[in-house]
Amino acid sequence: MGCAPSIHVSQSGVIYCRDSDESTSPHQTAALSQGAAATLHGLFVKTDAADSIPSVLAYRSRQPPPCPDPRRQERGEPAAAGRARARRCCSSAEAETQTSHASVKQASTTEVQIGPMRLAQDPVQVLLIFAKEDNQSDGFWWACDRAGYRCNFARTPESALECFLDKHHEIIVIDHRHARYFDAEAICRSIRATKPSEHTVILAVVPCISADQEETSVLPLLHVGFDRIFMENSSIIACYNELIQIEHGEVRSQFKLRACNSVFTALDHCHEAIEITSEDHVIQLYKIHRDEKFAGDNSQAESHSFRCKNRRKESIDVKSITSRSSDAPSLQNRRYSSMARIHSMTIEAPITKVINIINTAQENSPVTVAEALDRVLEILRTTELYSPQLGTKDEDPHTSDLVGGLMTDGLRRLSGNEYVFSKNVNQSYSHLSVPITVNDVPPCIAQLLDNEESWDFNIFELEAVTNKRPLVYLGLKVFARFGVCEFLNCSEATLRAWFQVIEANYHSTNSYHNSTHAADVLHATAFFLGKERVKGNLDRLDEVAALIAATVHDVDHPGRTNSFLCNAGSELAVLYNDTAVLESHHTALAFQLTAKDNKCNIFKNIDRNHYRTLRQAIIDMVLATEMTKHFEHVNKFVNSINKPMASESEGSDCECAPNVKNFPENQTLIKRMMIKCADVANPCRPLDLCIEWAGRISEEYFAQTDEEKRQGLPVVMPVFDRKTCSIPKSQISFIDYFITDMFDAWDAFAHLPVLMEHLAVNYKHWKTLDELKCKSLRLPAENN
Repeated sequence: MGCAPSIHVSQSGVIYCRDSDESTSPHQTAALSQGAAATLHGLFVKTDAADSIPSVLAYRSRQPPPCPDPRRQERGEPAAAGRARARRCCSSAEAETQTSHASVKQASTTEVQIGPMRLAQDPVQVLLIFAKEDNQSDGFWWACDRAGYRCNFARTPESALECFLDKHHEIIVIDHRHARYFDAEAICRSIRATKPSEHTVILAVVPCISADQEETSVLPLLHVGFDRIFMENSSIIACYNELIQIEHGEVRSQFKLRACNSVFTALDHCHEAIEITSEDHVIQLYKIHRDEKFAGDNSQAESHSFRCKNRRKESIDVKSITSRSSDAPSLQNRRYSSMARIHSMTIEAPITKVINIINTAQENSPVTVAEALDRVLEILRTTELYSPQLGTKDEDPHTSDLVGGLMTDGLRRLSGNEYVFSKNVNQSYSHLSVPITVNDVPPCIAQLLDNEESWDFNIFELEAVTNKRPLVYLGLKVFARFGVCEFLNCSEATLRAWFQVIEANYHSTNSYHNSTHAADVLHATAFFLGKERVKGNLDRLDEVAALIAATVHDVDHPGRTNSFLCNAGSELAVLYNDTAVLESHHTALAFQLTAKDNKCNIFKNIDRNHYRTLRQAIIDMVLATEMTKHFEHVNKFVNSINKPMASESEGSDCECAPNVKNFPENQTLIKRMMIKCADVANPCRPLDLCIEWAGRISEEYFAQTDEEKRQGLPVVMPVFDRKTCSIPKSQISFIDYFITDMFDAWDAFAHLPVLMEHLAVNYKHWKTLDELKCKSLRLPAENN
C-alpha cells in the first residue's frame, strides 16, 4: 500500500512536494490557491502558513530527457516529456522541488567502515545553483536521480545560501558559464564563509573552449573556493561519472575525517579515565587526562611519555592483548568485568571521578607509586579534606580549644537545660524613633562619617556618639555612596526603616556580636569593594548583595557559639539540625524582618529574577562566615584565584597583574572570601581598635564559659576561663591558625598593604605580652 502524497511548507516559503507510490511520474501538476485550506490529489490539506503562500503555485512534472532510459522504461515511465519548471510566482517564496520519487526510493544509508568503526552514511546531498534551467542543469538533476542522491535546486544566491545552511550539502554545483545572471564566484565565497562548507565539495561548471582557444588556469577558481571544474557537458552519463568520482573521493574522505575528528575531540575534552575494552571487558586502550607540560630535556617526563606510548602501542594490537589475557587467572578477568561495570555508572560525584582515575593509574604503576596512591586514597575518603590536623591538646591548648569551639557543632545535649533567646522576634518596633536623613545628621556624627572611607575609621567613636546605634548612620552613608537605593528602586525612607529594624534585632547587651560589629563588617566590606581588583571582578548586583549580607550577617546573635547552642539543645539547633545554626538563623530572620512590613521592605520594587539572584548571593555570603568550612573556602580561593593569577603574572611581560576572569564560580569565591575577611578583620585594624575588639570577644567567650559551668553543659573552650585565660595567647593562636594565611591570599588578590602592616604590628604586640607572661590586653604600666 503506497503512502499518500504530502506537501510541506517551510517558514522561508520553500515548498517541498512528494507524491504517492502509485504515481507514474516524479511530480504531478497541482494548484494551491490562497486560503487556509486547499485540495491536493483529492486530499484536503490545511496549513497555518496560508498568508505566506503565493496566490497560484504550480508544480509540474520533471520528466526524463528524450534519451531512452531502460530503468524508467521498466517502470512504465514515459520516455519524453516537457522539461521541469518550478516557476517563481508573484511572491518572494521560491518553489523548490526535491528529488524525484524514484531517487527517494533509492536513497538509503550506506555503511562505511573505518578501522573497527562502522558508520552509517546518509545519502549524498547535492545542491544545483543555476539561474536558468537548461540541458546542463537537467543533466546533473537526472545524474543525481540515477545515483540515488538527494538533490535541491536554487536560482538565486540568497536561496542557495539559505538552502545550504539548512541541509549542509556534500556537493554543490554552481553554474559559472553566464556572468550576467549572477556572480558564481561571489556565491562560492559566501558559502565558503560558513563553517559547514569545510566539508563540502564545490564544482564549477565552465563553458567549453574551442580548439583554437588556449585553456585557462584553474588557480583563480581554486583561490575563490572551488574544488573542481566541470567542462560543460549535458550528457547524463558524464554528469553521473563526475558526481560518482566526487562521492568516492572527496566526499568519502571528508566523512572519515569528520568521524575521526569527532572521536579525537571527545577524547581530548574528556577529563575522566577512559577505558576501551573488548566484549570480554579486556582493556584495549586507556587514557588518563593530565595537565602536565613535559619539558624536552626532562628525564621523568620522557619516561612517563614513553610508558604512555608503550601502552598505546600495545593497545593497538588487539590480538596480542587478548592472547596474553587468556592466560591470566579468572580473578583478573572478573576484576576487568567489575571495573567495567563501575565505569559504566552514570551518577558520579567529582571525588568519585578522582578516585577512579587514581585506581586506573595504580594498575600498571610500580609498587612504591601504588603504595603512595593508596595513602592518597585513604586521605580522599575522609570527610575533612580541608581542615588541617592539629597536634595534641597538651601541645597547644589555646589553639585546640579555639578551633574546637569555632569549627565544630559541639557535643550532643548532655542535660535538660535549654538555651532560649532573650529577644522575641515578633516584638513591636513602634516605640523606636524614626532616624533622620543622611543629609541631616548631627555635626559630631557627620564629622566622623567624613572619614568612613579610610581603613583607620574608628567605629567605637561612632558607637559612642550614636548611643550604640552606629549601623543606621554608617549604613545610610555607605549605601548612598554605592547607590543601593537606585539599584533596589526603593526610597531612602524605606532604607532607613530597614536599617532601624535590622539594628534593633542586634543584641546591644552582647559585648562583641552587636550592631557595632555589624557596622564594622559593613565598613570593611565597603573598603574591599573599593579596591580595583575586587571592583573589576564583581558586578553591581554582587556589590549590593555584599553590603546587605555584611549588614545582616549576625542579626539576633545570642552571644554564644554554635557549639553552645547544640549542646544546650536550643530551639534553633533543633530547627537547623545542628548545622550552621546561627548563620542559617541570621539569613532567615533578615528576610523575614524585611518582608514583614512593607515600610521596610527594600526588595518590594525589584523583579522576581533579580530578587532571587540577590537573595541567593546574600544567603551564600552569610553562610560562608560559618567557621566549620573556613579552610575549604580559603583553599578554593587560593587554588582557583591566587594560583591561576600568579601563573598568568609569571607568563606575562607586563608589570600589571592580570584580572581574574569573571566566571560565576570565581565571583562566588571572591564574595565569600571578602565577607570572611571583613568578619574577622579585627587583627588587621589599628592597634588600639584591635585591642578593643580582642577584649570584647574574650569577654563574650568568658561569659559563655561561665554559663556552661552554671548549666552543667560541656565547656566548649576551657581556656577561656576569665580567671586563667591568657588573651595574648588566644590572639596569637587565632592569628596563626585562621588569619595569616587567609589575609595573605586576600592581599595577593586585592592588594592591601595597610592591613598587612597593621597585622604585623598587632601580632608583635601580642607576642611581646606573651613573652612577658602578661595575660591581659596591655602591660600593667600601660593600663595605668
